[in-house]
Amino acid sequence: MTPLDAMLTILREEGVDRVFGNPGTTELPFLDALTDAEDIEYVLGVQEASVVAMADGYARATGRPAFVSLHVAAGLANGLVGLLNARRSRTPLVVTAGQQDRRHLVQDPMLSGDLVGLARPAVKHVFDVQHGYDLPVMLRRAFALAVQPPAGPVFLSVPMDLLDEDTPVEVPDRSVLAPQGPATEVAAAARLLAGAERPVIVAGDGVGRDGAVAELVALAEALGAAVYHQPMHDALDFPFTHPLHQGALAPVNAEIRATLSPYDVVLVVGAHAFTPHHYSPGSPVPETATVIQLDPDPGEPGRAFPVSLGLVGAIRPTLAALAGELTGRVTAAGERTDALRRAAELRRALVESEVLAGYGPAPLDPLSAAHAVAAALPDDAVVLEEAITTGLKLREVLRLEAPGSLLHTVGGGLGWGVGGAVGHRLGDPRRPVVAVLGDGCTMFGLQGLWSAARYGVPVTFVVMNNGEYRTLKHTLDDRDSRATRAGHYPGLDLGPPRLDFTRAAAFFGVESVRVTDPRHLSEVVAKAVQGDSPLLIEVPITAHADEG
Repeated sequence: MTPLDAMLTILREEGVDRVFGNPGTTELPFLDALTDAEDIEYVLGVQEASVVAMADGYARATGRPAFVSLHVAAGLANGLVGLLNARRSRTPLVVTAGQQDRRHLVQDPMLSGDLVGLARPAVKHVFDVQHGYDLPVMLRRAFALAVQPPAGPVFLSVPMDLLDEDTPVEVPDRSVLAPQGPATEVAAAARLLAGAERPVIVAGDGVGRDGAVAELVALAEALGAAVYHQPMHDALDFPFTHPLHQGALAPVNAEIRATLSPYDVVLVVGAHAFTPHHYSPGSPVPETATVIQLDPDPGEPGRAFPVSLGLVGAIRPTLAALAGELTGRVTAAGERTDALRRAAELRRALVESEVLAGYGPAPLDPLSAAHAVAAALPDDAVVLEEAITTGLKLREVLRLEAPGSLLHTVGGGLGWGVGGAVGHRLGDPRRPVVAVLGDGCTMFGLQGLWSAARYGVPVTFVVMNNGEYRTLKHTLDDRDSRATRAGHYPGLDLGPPRLDFTRAAAFFGVESVRVTDPRHLSEVVAKAVQGDSPLLIEVPITAHADEG
């Protein structure tokens, strides 16, 4: 078996049925081999950032590593933003890039470069393949490492001439590994939780990734504990409709600490260090609290803040064991749940009042626009959010319950949303995908619309168009900046005139519509999610200067 034959064999055995790529000369041997591989589809993207984003969405939908083929140093550089996002979001990817022919690397040929050095800061592990007999071993290792906690992207540099070799190589068998079991010291954790007077749970994205939402609900109900999502969470880790759900923590240590300060026992489940955005001094957890942290990654508990008890193990069976220990033992659980239900109902009523007050013609109030989208979603919808400021408002009005119904990237590299939505719908065609995007985010990933049109992927793209980088203006306002006092924000406006996304959609072959009011938006979204082709909905929303 040649190195190239071995590569295809391993892809099949690892469950790869699609390759996401943008090809070049150094990938031609691989591309040529796919001619006879009818069971592996090549999904083409016209820019590498969109390619990696599609693979990210696909991996999340299928639950297995997605395979990416990039082109030399330039293509890898274009894909780095997606790799950074995948690493932050713990998305398993196996990524290759074709290196130039080794026989003339000494001449520093066109397109060559230090692929391994370029990729190393953005991925979990790198392999510099230099021998045909090493390729099967390294590729097999890459798939294993991609899913090992903490999951993430793994990169291989593969020279063009290596794939042309006829040298026979051996393919190592795929190893079958037992899944990680529950953590030890569950009984000790249960005692600490049972003794709490004011328990709180921080639901991290490890809960959603491990399919452990039901188990976390059972534990929270056994305790009557308030539940907060981790800051900027990537997934649905607890049902938004549940009376114990208190929303998401802010991505600032001081605000997290203030929110958690009323509680005496804090259980942090599957959250990576709370991923703060803006700096503030001090720990995110109160010094007076007893902190229990559960994570499948042994490097996580106690890494960013001290813990009273660190648990290392698979999240789902550990939560199930904790719920089993505590169910029926906590007499105050019902009283706590009733109080939290009343508080949640009050918050929802206040938001609904604000929503109705903001309903009006375009440009729409951002909260009302978000509410109009949320009101039109079917129960099985997957909402992908990359809308920054409007996205925060969207989370206030979403009533999502089903696991897997929310997608985001805590990586923060803009342009992920369009490709991520396309990849997710390819990976799970059973559920409609609605991507709620900011105008700036859409511009970074616009080329992904081409793939949506080419493959007829029925995604609803909702672009919130305020003609500005609003989140940066808000940050300057919070700093009482010179820009705020002058009413002039250099480099933060995308108009006038505002970008016309209906024309951009037409260029890539995607149908579009511009809405006129919130009810029109709800009607268009409700119809679009039943369709069989992509649709872009442009939503003019108020700009920073128009806010009351």
